[in-house]
Amino acid sequence: MTDIRILIVEDDPFIAMDIESAVAEQFGPAAELIVVDSVSQAQRAATAAELSCALLDIDVVGGKTFEVAANLLQRGTPFAFVSGSTPGDVPEPLRNVRFLRKPFSTRDITSFVSAAVAEPAKG
Repeated sequence: MTDIRILIVEDDPFIAMDIESAVAEQFGPAAELIVVDSVSQAQRAATAAELSCALLDIDVVGGKTFEVAANLLQRGTPFAFVSGSTPGDVPEPLRNVRFLRKPFSTRDITSFVSAAVAEPAKG
């Protein structure tokens, strides 16, 4: 079992594979990648294990990930929105969160994850 657990919430399988591939290339077997495509799966995954960080699409199967994001924020888990939406679509309490606009660069993804994993969770 690994100490690095990264939640990826993305309902487009090709984008999910791009994110997963970028993170896996960076961390290899040192990281456990939890890839889900719905709000309900994201809620379960976010509470089932201690996460190092999370990458959340906003619009996924079952709705928007804002409640998941609020829970992560409350737990002190670093996360970023990775979305085609705009930062203005994010509710006010979540607007200070890192926002990676699609199409994203893999460098943006790996940079965020590296920084998040290097910082201990504040929960």
